[in-house]
Amino acid sequence: MKFTKLIEKQKKIASKLKIRKLNKKIKIIGGVDISFKNDMARCAIVLLDFNNMEEIEKITYETKPKFPYISGFLAFREGPIILKAIKKLKNKPDILMFDGQGIAHPRCCGIASHIGVILNMPTIGVAKSRLYGSYIEPENKKFKYTYLYNAKDKIGVVLRTKKNSKPIFISPGNLVNLTDCLYIIKKCITKYKLPEPTHLAHNYAKL
Repeated sequence: MKFTKLIEKQKKIASKLKIRKLNKKIKIIGGVDISFKNDMARCAIVLLDFNNMEEIEKITYETKPKFPYISGFLAFREGPIILKAIKKLKNKPDILMFDGQGIAHPRCCGIASHIGVILNMPTIGVAKSRLYGSYIEPENKKFKYTYLYNAKDKIGVVLRTKKNSKPIFISPGNLVNLTDCLYIIKKCITKYKLPEPTHLAHNYAKL
């Protein structure tokens, strides 16, 4: 499979990214995750009250994925499924966080950035592992963090959300900056390693 056209699409999307301070107050925050089993995919989206992390709405959407898994091109597999799932929501989130990357991607176009540009809305990538960039391991204490770098710039935050737990990798998707992301994710941490929106979405997405 030739990736030239896909790479060009990612570069075009990345050129439209706006990494800047969030210009709205968050009332509703959403978490998005997808699971795959055999030839089926299930996308789950959960919306929570940002102030108290109480659930407002949850939806799931199942379909057969039309694109194979290829590292670095996740949005072409998950994106169409997520966009159809979002249409089922009755409430509109102020920001969405995804189980995946934002700009911490070889072409600054992880799933959070890809969807963020298409919907023109604030998004954050929250990944369980590093795809791209270099970092120093954060201290083994809750909320200690370091930065994720590409050759010259900060592209993410490596945050330890629990002592003796592996860190998570946070990066802006669109219309937020690193400072916003760190504040938002820390506010969404309850008793789990992952922030509450993506933790719940992960559970609801299980096939």
